[in-house]
Amino acid sequence: MADFLGMMKQAMQLQSKMKELQDELAHVEVTGTSGGGLVVAIMTAKMEVKSLKIDPSLVKPEEREVLEDLIVAALNDARRKAETAMQEKMASLTGGLQLPPGFGLS
Repeated sequence: MADFLGMMKQAMQLQSKMKELQDELAHVEVTGTSGGGLVVAIMTAKMEVKSLKIDPSLVKPEEREVLEDLIVAALNDARRKAETAMQEKMASLTGGLQLPPGFGLS
């Protein structure tokens, strides 16, 4: 029974640490770029887009579709980097331990 209580205590501590990590991830920012830096997107590691910067040279009516594609590419680049940052933080928290479903970051 003591082993079970110890495991429950560890699980509660891990859950508390994961909550702290989630809060921390809201402040971790990553930058995604596309078009050689013509479009820059900044988002948190929790996937919240904070800003989008577009080089003025791109704002031409006839290039609207190109601009839209570059924005999508920049956001996807930032999302991939945010996922990597989240995985690295999670690995440092769990020490590489695989967590059961429901224990992941949301």
